[in-house]
Amino acid sequence: MNDAFTPTPDDRFTFGLWTVGNRGRDPFGFETRPALDPVDAVRRLADLGAYGVNFHDDDLVPFGSSPTEREAIVKRFREALDRTGLKVPMATTNLFSHPVFKEGAFTANDPGVRRYAVAKTLDGIDLGCELGARVFVMWGGREGAEAEAAKDTRSALDRYAEAVNLCCSYVRDRGYDLRFAIEPKPNEPRGDLLLPTVGHALAFINELEWPEMVGLNPEFAHETMSGLSFSQAVAQTLWHGKLFHVDLNAQRIGKFDQDLRFGSEGIRDAFYLVKLLEDASWDGMRHFDAHAYRTEDADGVWDFARGCMRTYLILRDKVRRFHADREIHEALAAAQADRLRETTSPGGLGADAIDSLRATAAGTDLAALAGQGYGHERLDQLVTELLLGAR
Repeated sequence: MNDAFTPTPDDRFTFGLWTVGNRGRDPFGFETRPALDPVDAVRRLADLGAYGVNFHDDDLVPFGSSPTEREAIVKRFREALDRTGLKVPMATTNLFSHPVFKEGAFTANDPGVRRYAVAKTLDGIDLGCELGARVFVMWGGREGAEAEAAKDTRSALDRYAEAVNLCCSYVRDRGYDLRFAIEPKPNEPRGDLLLPTVGHALAFINELEWPEMVGLNPEFAHETMSGLSFSQAVAQTLWHGKLFHVDLNAQRIGKFDQDLRFGSEGIRDAFYLVKLLEDASWDGMRHFDAHAYRTEDADGVWDFARGCMRTYLILRDKVRRFHADREIHEALAAAQADRLRETTSPGGLGADAIDSLRATAAGTDLAALAGQGYGHERLDQLVTELLLGAR
């Protein structure tokens, strides 16, 4: 298939080895697909027009590999990258699969576990930088609690910050060109996870030793599963200058973490997310942290990957049509959307400006303001028709 929605590396689409390599296992059933060789993943993603491939440390170098085995695996992987031109923009560390992390990693009560978690992360940083990664994602999948009495949250946050600070210090000492991106999530696999939302993570970053090195990796499913607006979460992350990476997928509210193909659920939410990223001219990777349905064989995985990228490109075209649509422009004007950019106090923040603001407000015709309509129904319907292909 080769049309206007066929991806190219210029679109900056990336996938994780754990996404296309997902074997279809779930809590109630075994794997339905064979394992995928990382080198084959590189080749197939390059054929589909992707820009890059990301990985957890254990995705590429299996846990327990010897130094000799590691060297051979990395050499073979690098050769595949060189042949295809695929990049590694992001890397991360698996601090959630091994039983040693069952009570936590950076925030485990046992200092021995914490020290091992930090050391494993430093090794993962070395691996990522060796292959060109510029962003290192931190997802605290085991940082949380079920039995609240067993975990003092304030002390856990102290240890969480200490671990991130240690990683930042290591990167500074090594001279790596690397930034960290914290990935918030409200629940699952722990009963209650620390740093559950974008807001929690932004506040946490402010308490770090080098906050300029740490941003966010918000995920569509993670905000959506708890009923929050992902586009608003990303907008606030952009407002803080902290959008270092983003995970795109789909999710139904209230469900377990589904990691569905991008746009397969919540198409309006996906549209507004694409519109936000494109209108902001955000230059980061469009990373798909999703996986194929359990029903799929190996060929279905590549249909899934192609579908993620095509949906983004189709929605990007809808954004272009949105901006070019005369009726939508009229509806935006009726909604006074552009007026939100006007300052509330043109004179600034001083006493004279505040006096002027109060004097102006005193002459407000409240009846006129209260009686005006904003035309949101018409605007919203126009967007619906645009998405349904009627415009």
